[in-house]
Amino acid sequence: MKDVLTDTEITLDAAVKFLWQEADILDRHDYAAWLPLWTEDGMYVIPTDTQTTDFANSLNIVYDDAEMRRMRAARLSGGFSISAAPPAQCVRTLSRFVIEDQAPGRITLRSALHVIEDKFGRQRLFAANVTHELVATEEGLKIAGKVVHLLNADGMLTSISYLF
Repeated sequence: MKDVLTDTEITLDAAVKFLWQEADILDRHDYAAWLPLWTEDGMYVIPTDTQTTDFANSLNIVYDDAEMRRMRAARLSGGFSISAAPPAQCVRTLSRFVIEDQAPGRITLRSALHVIEDKFGRQRLFAANVTHELVATEEGLKIAGKVVHLLNADGMLTSISYLF
């Protein structure tokens, strides 16, 4: 999505298409394409407490700024990583998109996410409520924030071999 003007309203349709693109990129393990979807100051968080909003002072499964996202992508893309050897095959389904907040050049969406992981011949299902904060830039939409509230996050301190 190119040429998004930063002072115009981001439509629900444009935001949903962008999030489907992100899911497809993650399903293909194309982390080199995923990293540029983010603003440099964007935060990616998977908290263990589904009720918390103070992520900096809470236990999180993931609490990634730009540098941590780059390191995570590098670890998942190459070399040996216990969580990525072999990489899990995943299918993500996003639905129930709700606009939480909207201003010119910015939209916050809440959605439902199902991830099916297949690894070592075993399938696991993860469900989450996800909040994406998207901003319009000259390069197109970018993720300024992503919070994944896994339904069973308190029991998820085991290896998760991909990004949500």
